[in-house]
Amino acid sequence: MHKQAEPLADKLILSLDHALRTLTGNLPAHRANPAAAVADIAMAADESAHSAGLMRVNHVGEVCAQALYEGQALMAKDPASRALLLDAAQEEQDHLAWCRDRLEELVEKPSVLAPLFYAASFAMGAASGALGDRISLGFVEATEDQVVKHLDEHLESLPAEDAKSRAILEHMRADEKRHGEAALQQGGVAFPRGVKTAMAGLAKVMTRTTYRI
Repeated sequence: MHKQAEPLADKLILSLDHALRTLTGNLPAHRANPAAAVADIAMAADESAHSAGLMRVNHVGEVCAQALYEGQALMAKDPASRALLLDAAQEEQDHLAWCRDRLEELVEKPSVLAPLFYAASFAMGAASGALGDRISLGFVEATEDQVVKHLDEHLESLPAEDAKSRAILEHMRADEKRHGEAALQQGGVAFPRGVKTAMAGLAKVMTRTTYRI
């Protein structure tokens, strides 16, 4: 007997619930925080503020990741593609919790713009999903490629004393790279360089606006 497809209305309700839990900090990590056993070394005020700005950017980036994957999974046609998207989203959920924890340790708050970026990212995810699974998976790879480059920049920019943030970002980088590779292996279309360049430009808008707010 074939399993009946989940009604779209039910999926939308679940997506709304997920959005609320994402934005209110009620999505727990499933894996241990890679920075849990790392010593928290005191930093100068300007270095601490810089680390907080970077982690605020990464936190809102993970908010966007939850939204993107939710939108894409909502529109996915192939169960295997949908499962891949949801599995990646669960690991991104860990990233979200780790970044939130680090912000709390730095006595800082997430970006107030997170709800706006969540809504925009969900719409982008659903739009890419509506174009078909191969395009949607290609969008995953293109996005993760940009995220890896972004994390490389942050790892280079972090204060030397901030080993806790570094441990988190290094673990995130490994996951993001694997997500992109898995999306192509699942049949995703590799996006041309010009499209990735345009996506990088949009990402910089998010980076510059959420570093301080």
